[in-house]
Amino acid sequence: MTRTEQNRSQAISTVFKALGHPSRVFIVERLKTADHCVCELSEMIGVDMSTVSRHLSILKKAGIVADRKE
Repeated sequence: MTRTEQNRSQAISTVFKALGHPSRVFIVERLKTADHCVCELSEMIGVDMSTVSRHLSILKKAGIVADRKE
C-alpha cells in the first residue's frame, strides 16, 4: 500500500470512528438541514451541553462538521 493509500484509509477510518455513536449520527443529520447551537442539540438529544460539545469536538476533528462562534 502506498503512503497516499495509507493516508486515505486512515482518514476514512477516522470518519467512521467519529460516526460510531448514535448521538453523533443524529447531530450530523440535524446539521445537514440547518445550523443549530449546542443548547438546541442538547434539548433534541436529551443530554447535557457538555456531552454535545464533546460529540461535536470529535466530529470536528474528523472533518465532518465545522464550528462558528456567535
